[in-house]
Amino acid sequence: MKPAPFDYIAPDSLAQAIELMAEHGDEAKLLAGGQSLIPAMNFRLVQPTLLVDLNKLADLEYLRLAANGDLLIGAMTRHRRLERDPLVAEHAPLISEAMPFVAHSQIRNRGTIGGSLAHADPAAELPVIMVTLGGRFRVQDKSGERWIYAADCFQGLFLTDIGPEEIIVEIAVPPMAKNTGYSFVEFARRQGDYALIGVAALLSIDESGKCTSARLVYLNAGDYPVIVEGATELIVDEIPSVTLFQKVAEAAEATLQPTANIHASVAYLRQLARVLTVRAFNKAYERAGGAFAG
Repeated sequence: MKPAPFDYIAPDSLAQAIELMAEHGDEAKLLAGGQSLIPAMNFRLVQPTLLVDLNKLADLEYLRLAANGDLLIGAMTRHRRLERDPLVAEHAPLISEAMPFVAHSQIRNRGTIGGSLAHADPAAELPVIMVTLGGRFRVQDKSGERWIYAADCFQGLFLTDIGPEEIIVEIAVPPMAKNTGYSFVEFARRQGDYALIGVAALLSIDESGKCTSARLVYLNAGDYPVIVEGATELIVDEIPSVTLFQKVAEAAEATLQPTANIHASVAYLRQLARVLTVRAFNKAYERAGGAFAG
């Protein structure tokens, strides 16, 4: 199919893009990488009257460190750069680990972090990673700017707290605490397919080896990134072990309510989540500097 008729403008500045969104609101759509928007337009799932192309805004593509240690990422930064840049690998390695799972290399060459976060696909990796890392999004409209925490941004299926006239301009990722390990794992039927389910894990330990904090966030287990908090409480203030990780995974499995699809039943998806949780925590614990007794 072909998209419905629309007007097209490629603004030369962020100020012009903001002015266009203020003028057209819900009738306009922002074009960043276009890897999700254009197929949706071709199927006429969305029919904007105006397409505002952000690809001339080179000043929104950057990576740099803030004075407080945050990694700052411009919203037009491409997936491929996040995958390969040494600054990301050093300061936010969970992002580097997740990026190869994002679709195919051709899509990663064009897709942008801001576009992925604004699209809010429950099967997308970046929203899950940002919630796990405690990221924040700076959004801007004609009235000014504000910050949204990732955990508060995603509110439903393709639904966010970003207003129709607001544009994501920057993402801030705080540094991980000392002795913190990370891991991201997912399972797809084929490389590049949407994952049936996935999980991101963070785990911190103290000098005695006890877990001081843990975090689990699941991909495609609901309409938005699913944070499992009760299960992780089982491991805090404890010395991690294989048995304990299995108990955490079982507790997480019991709380998840994924949606069945043509590829898997709810029971299969929950079991898969349990298996992936153990794998993710094992890797995160190893990266935190932990080692199982014996």
